[in-house]
Amino acid sequence: MSEPSFARQRGETFEYAGATVELVEPATLLAAARVNAVDLLKRAMWPDPVRRVDMSVAGGDRRSGPVHVFSAAISTADEPLSKERIRKLVLGNDPVGVLLAKRIEQGDPIATRIVDGVGAAAAAAYKKLGLDRTARPAANREPATLADAVVGLQASVTYDETGTIVRLHAEVPRDDVTPAHLQAFVGLTLQTVLELAGPDSLRGRRYVVSRETMPRTPATTQTVTLDMVGGLADVVAELRQIAVSFRHPEAMARWGARRPQGILMYGPPGTGKTMLSRALANEIGADFREIRTPEILDKWLGGSERNIKQIFRDARRYRVPTLMLFDEFDSIVSYAGAGGDAASQALNAVAGIFKQEMNDLIEENPNVIVVATTNFPHRVDESLIRSGRFDVKISVPKPDEKSRAEIFRKMIQGLVSAHEQPGFTMFADDIDLAALAHASHGMTGADIKEVLRRVQLTKAMQDARTGGIVEPISQEELLSSVRELLAAR
Repeated sequence: MSEPSFARQRGETFEYAGATVELVEPATLLAAARVNAVDLLKRAMWPDPVRRVDMSVAGGDRRSGPVHVFSAAISTADEPLSKERIRKLVLGNDPVGVLLAKRIEQGDPIATRIVDGVGAAAAAAYKKLGLDRTARPAANREPATLADAVVGLQASVTYDETGTIVRLHAEVPRDDVTPAHLQAFVGLTLQTVLELAGPDSLRGRRYVVSRETMPRTPATTQTVTLDMVGGLADVVAELRQIAVSFRHPEAMARWGARRPQGILMYGPPGTGKTMLSRALANEIGADFREIRTPEILDKWLGGSERNIKQIFRDARRYRVPTLMLFDEFDSIVSYAGAGGDAASQALNAVAGIFKQEMNDLIEENPNVIVVATTNFPHRVDESLIRSGRFDVKISVPKPDEKSRAEIFRKMIQGLVSAHEQPGFTMFADDIDLAALAHASHGMTGADIKEVLRRVQLTKAMQDARTGGIVEPISQEELLSSVRELLAAR
């Protein structure tokens, strides 16, 4: 059965107190929250006296391990009487108000003084009449707890001293969190709104928790998570297991088990080895330290040996979880034991020190995990990567046809999430992932990213020349970009 055509995903819908709530890609929201806080429900309209609801989910670290933190703040306070708000009230939407607004934007000092003078008088009268006092429906209420019995989620409820803001807070262990927990927290937030606004106040309303409310920036190498990796299901599953073992040292200690100290990832260029390393660091919640060849190899006698010793000396002092990546590992320690010239001797010395340092690194600092990547595993001496030093060896192959379709799907959906907005459609709805996967035989994830980059650049140039009259990216344009890249090889 072929892959379905690309389509913008719709979400899971549920009803609450007469309101319809749609969760679009909740698993993706939770995955993104591991790296950056995700704000939800920014554009929602609420019943009186509720003026605003800020809801977010973010990652957090506790002694028991990493968690997902759900937060909500329900405000019944009107927007403060700032200068900008007073000007809006004074100017209004009539022709005179529009004219004065334009004058103010142009820096007209007379118009500015007139409007601000009227506004100051209006604000004084507003305050004197007591109209600046907001309702305090939550005043003098004691902290409480709300719970969803279905998923076992408990949220603490607190009230600020002004009585105008209600806050909800809940935490779920990262390994246990599911979209059901997100739905439950949304439900508890709406329950709190009902307590403030009345039992029928949500009836007929619609709320959307979607990718559109996430920060509109594309995923980068720094923010990638394992959930965003396409086409490498077996590799991702193995890295998840490693992340779990890293995050739960108490379970490892209870059974006398030792998590992997080193991981070797090998495969053709462009298959995503460096990206996977970064995703593993983000999955663990670890700092990322990339060691490149120039940091080690030195043209001066003894310099390379000093550098590698210093790198591991620093590693033993890390006090937070840290993933050390030795990228292009073969260029640092390749052909160990071969050759008699000075360069080969330096490589042999570096390789020898590397072996010694890796022998007891995990015992001296369990916060550190080492990852090495190479395109040429046959160039690395087997004694360097034996078990005990590199316990896990993962082949990262070129993606097959099914995997290429998945890579196209995730990359296109990431671009849609980051760039599409009302009135602007980036991709046509009839993109055929199966056809793209078939046409891109032999391509890697890096190649597919380049296919998309070329089409995006072409469209941007058309946009610049025509002033925005550009059709969405079509299936034929993507296939043409695939053919061009294959022909250029």
